[in-house]
Order: sequence, then C-alpha cells, then structure tokens
Amino acid sequence: MIDGIETPTWDASSLPADDNVNPYAFSIALAGEWFVSKGAMIAYYGNVEFAGVSQYASRASWVAARFSSPLYASEWVVAAGQGKVIVADRGYDVNSYDLDEGNLTIKQTNLLGFQTSLELKQSIVPGFVTLIGTGKFLASSNGPVIFVEPPFRADPDALLGWADCPSPSQHYDHHWMAQSFMAGIQGMFGRESGEERQYDFTGAGTVLMQSSEQLRVDGALMKLVESQTNLLDAQSAGALGHRLVQRSQQQ
Repeated sequence: MIDGIETPTWDASSLPADDNVNPYAFSIALAGEWFVSKGAMIAYYGNVEFAGVSQYASRASWVAARFSSPLYASEWVVAAGQGKVIVADRGYDVNSYDLDEGNLTIKQTNLLGFQTSLELKQSIVPGFVTLIGTGKFLASSNGPVIFVEPPFRADPDALLGWADCPSPSQHYDHHWMAQSFMAGIQGMFGRESGEERQYDFTGAGTVLMQSSEQLRVDGALMKLVESQTNLLDAQSAGALGHRLVQRSQQQ
C-alpha cells in the first residue's frame, strides 16, 4: 500500500501473459523470440537473452529475412528465451494488436515489439515501417487510439499508422498559408503543422490516430536526410544549410 492506495505486487507467475499489466505496460509471455524496440523493456523474469538484430542475424539467418529495414536495424533487439518481458514507453498508452494476413504501416518510434511471425519492411514514407503477415505487435500512443476510415486527412504529428490502404499523399493547404502571415513565414523556414500540411488518405482501409501531436525523436531520420544531401550540388547544399540555420534560430 502506497499513500493509502492498495497496489498489486507482481511476480513471475502472477504477471499477465501476453496482456496489459496496466494501460501503460504490457507483459510478453516469451517462449522463443520477439523483436523488441531498444529501450522498451523495463523488466523481465526468466531466462531471457537480448541481442541486436544485426548480431542475432549472424547466427540466425531467418532474422535478416524477417527484418528488412537496414535504416532501423540498430534500433531493435531480439529477445530470446523463456519468461515474461515487460515493455513500456514514457508512460504512454500501450496496446496490442493482431494482424491476420494483414499489412500495417506504423510510425517507427511508436512500434514497441512484434512477433517473429511478422515481417518488417521499411516504408516509402519516412519515419514509418510496415508489418506484413499474421501475428501480434505492440504500439504506444500519446492518448487513446482513434480509428478512422478514408477518405481522410491527418495531421502528420498525430498520425500513428494505417492498415490495408494505400500510402497517403501529402496535401498542402496553400489557402490557409496565404491567409496566415506567421504560417507563411514558418513554411519558408521548414516549420509546418497540421493546418498547412496533411497526409491525404483515399481508398479502403483504416487510419490510426493518436490523441496528441507530441512526437518522439527518430534518430534514424537524420541518417536518411544526410544520405540524401549527397545528391545536391554545392550551391543547393549551401542554400539548404542556410535555411536550416534560419529554422534553428526561429525555433
């Protein structure tokens, strides 16, 4: 009991098996292998080994076949063994989802773990990855998840993912930007919000939204952007550097 509130005390046998411990933590009943995002594990019981995806692939070739995202390979580990692994993310809501021969694209920073029966691929949309197949995965959200059917336009910061529908196109509301002096200035310096830029979804499927626009920094995106700057000539690279300095000063 803490501050007069009775709280449960868990052990290896009483922890839930493949279920939530509370709204903010999930207990994986490990009997084999799971892919787990680095930093998501907060505790575990049993005989469990954690190894980086690249390290594990050197001794288990199936890992490379199931995890086809070189950009994010360093952000993931394989949890292998027998026991219970508890995962969480900054006090965010954590939910489990089941794919049945499905195709779901999700923001990489919100994906906490998935069964090895699923295959992960890098999405053509920066910052997102795609899960394909049948199995369970875990995702965090800043607030409850909202499920919406297309046609629909989403704020990029609040967008969590989409299932069984085409990748979105980007929509710019130039009328809104023209009517808002500050929005126009921010757009010049690369600062955007859902009011001027949205993801436009069409066709059948389901769009997943979180109830907030707060983001977690995706370090791998910096590597992607840096690799693309090699395509610029010296003049364009200088112009980009100047704009980035201006953006940094504005923020």
